[in-house]
Amino acid sequence: MPTWLALITVLVVVVVSLIVTRVATVALMQTGMSRHVARFQARSALSGTGFTTGESESVVNHPVRRRVIGTLMLVGSAGLVTAVGSLALSFGAANTDERLRRGAVLLAGLSLLLIVANSRWVDRRLSRLIGRLLGDRVSGARDYARLLDLSGDYAVNELLVESEDWVAERTLGQLRLDEEGVIVLGVHRSSGGYVGVPAGDTRLHPQDTLILYGQQSRLEELDERGQGNEGAAAASEARAEHAAEAEASGADEAA
Repeated sequence: MPTWLALITVLVVVVVSLIVTRVATVALMQTGMSRHVARFQARSALSGTGFTTGESESVVNHPVRRRVIGTLMLVGSAGLVTAVGSLALSFGAANTDERLRRGAVLLAGLSLLLIVANSRWVDRRLSRLIGRLLGDRVSGARDYARLLDLSGDYAVNELLVESEDWVAERTLGQLRLDEEGVIVLGVHRSSGGYVGVPAGDTRLHPQDTLILYGQQSRLEELDERGQGNEGAAAASEARAEHAAEAEASGADEAA
């Protein structure tokens, strides 16, 4: 029984690691990081891999991001030691048949967790829940919000353009993001250049980084929006929602 308990401990450590990584990702996003960069930095810190990149420097130079990453490093070190010790205890004293059974259970459990971890449905809802729970607990994360007089659900975020994203290889005029209530403040080119207050003919390429202003929930949905019919449908829905919100706001002001 203790050896099976050790195997269960491994799965629990993996579950906790996934949850901690998700919490850290949302916390980093609240400092203005894009979802992709925040997720990468959180996983890098938890695993203790570490990468010397421009994003890493932005983490080190930001007090809130540095605190989040430092916590992840401590949790990752403890989790790795616990997992390795539990695996050794679970498989060390068992015979061959028992090791195969436990290996199959471990593989099935890890596969299920991998499917759940990569589910966009789970990711979106869990991220929203974590964001509400965090609230303003990430002290100093929204200093820029006071500077820009942001309130409610509005935020300034980064969005890293990837080849499968809906915005990739399209111009801002084609995207019509303003009709969704999203304003593009600037574009950091992958080559190192910067386009401030970009015009409608500005084309977005993979690895460009957009600086966006809008409702946090809308920015998160845009960050996850893919190519094809589903992306086009999501864009149409977002435009309709924004139009309805604008109409309702105008009616309230008139009243």
